[in-house]
Amino acid sequence: MATSLSDIPKAFLKGITHSKISLLGAMVVTVSFPFLLGAALYDTFLHIANPYFSGFLYMILGPTFIGGLVLVFVGLFFARGKEEVRLFTLAYFRDKLSDETGFSKIRKLVFLGVFLTCVNLFVVGVLAYSGYHYMESNAFCGEVCHVPMTPEYTAYQNSAHSRVHCVDCHIGSGASWFVKSKISGARQLVAVVANTFARPIETPVHGLRPARDTCEQCHRPELFHGDKLVIKDKFREDENNTHVKTVLLMKIGSAGDQAADSHGIHWHVARENEITYKAADWERNILPEVSQRADDGSMIVYRSGNADEQLESADHLQERTMDCIDCHNRPSHVYLPADEAIDVKIMTRHIPRDIPYIKQQAMVAVSVEYKTQDEAREAIAESIRSYYKANYPDIHSRDWKKLDQAIAGVQAAYVENVFPEMGIQWETYTNNLGHSGDEMGCFRCHNDEHESSSGKVISMDCDTCHTILAEDEENPEILETLIGEN
Repeated sequence: MATSLSDIPKAFLKGITHSKISLLGAMVVTVSFPFLLGAALYDTFLHIANPYFSGFLYMILGPTFIGGLVLVFVGLFFARGKEEVRLFTLAYFRDKLSDETGFSKIRKLVFLGVFLTCVNLFVVGVLAYSGYHYMESNAFCGEVCHVPMTPEYTAYQNSAHSRVHCVDCHIGSGASWFVKSKISGARQLVAVVANTFARPIETPVHGLRPARDTCEQCHRPELFHGDKLVIKDKFREDENNTHVKTVLLMKIGSAGDQAADSHGIHWHVARENEITYKAADWERNILPEVSQRADDGSMIVYRSGNADEQLESADHLQERTMDCIDCHNRPSHVYLPADEAIDVKIMTRHIPRDIPYIKQQAMVAVSVEYKTQDEAREAIAESIRSYYKANYPDIHSRDWKKLDQAIAGVQAAYVENVFPEMGIQWETYTNNLGHSGDEMGCFRCHNDEHESSSGKVISMDCDTCHTILAEDEENPEILETLIGEN
């Protein structure tokens, strides 16, 4: 007697009820399936903006659904001796295939099995596709681990690379780096859960892909011909917040191509002019030895006066071929020094320049080491208001809107660059692009101390990389000459 189509699901359900493991799995699948499918489809076509909801969907609910399916089949396997489950065993198929009257039953059973498998594969496929893209999104990288990643994500959003996805630099293409990143991510997740992550987070100088695999997928140093005019705006801490400018002609040069030999700043990364160095510290700031291999195979080795001592006592001795990251070590996570951060807010009119001494008072307010950003916001507002109430009562009473705007601008300059909860204060991180303030940058090598056996020295001459056309001048004459600016 042939079994009807309705008998097959009945037998399947009875088999599940005879196994507590299968029953638990079935309950999990039944509850999670409609919500998971609907949310995954919504995210695929309309996008879920909340990173925490997406995290719950793909990192908790998705694996739970798959785990429920596994429990169903594990339970059925261990309960296979029961009559209802016998309909889904290999022995049953073998028996019915040898009986011509059993083909109808087998066909219905196979149809049901294929249908359920296709449904599950579709759901798992949508989940895998959407989950993969979620784990590659900027929201996942910057917002899910809120406390440790807020500083990096904030700096990234304010950087020149804010439209470049995090994974394009930190992972890139290729399966090996994808696997490495996920293993590293699992370790970081454990550190976040256990609250053992570093404060501040260390610059991952040893964990980034080679620059030629990342930076040079968009930038081509061999085509950076000529010089670049750079104008740096600054405001003095006087009553008028005097606007001064420094004008530099940067010798960008080229890394060399078919049209020109390597020259200028990008000479350092020319393929025909390989530069290697030995670093005596983990951060690669102490460089006792620098080597230059020319295209003809000749080698020039430059060593500092105490190179032997530094190399012998090095805790993290390493040898490396110089690339973009050695100068552009924070291309997407730039934390500005206090003076520059305030200048930027004045230039962009977030801080009104016509308020007397606003630059000076902004610097006074942000130079204090606060314990939290909330404390900093309150203290900055109190510091600025109290000064103008005592010294400029008209501004405090009549121009309070403008003063509030200035306070908001100063607070923004602080919270975009200082994160006390993560141990990040002004200039916690070193930026090797240039040599401003106390940062060594170029002077790690260009210090007149690295000398070859023939007496050749790595120059510290300013004109090697740039020509200073004006320095901290109110109305640089050179700008009127070059671009007609008065």
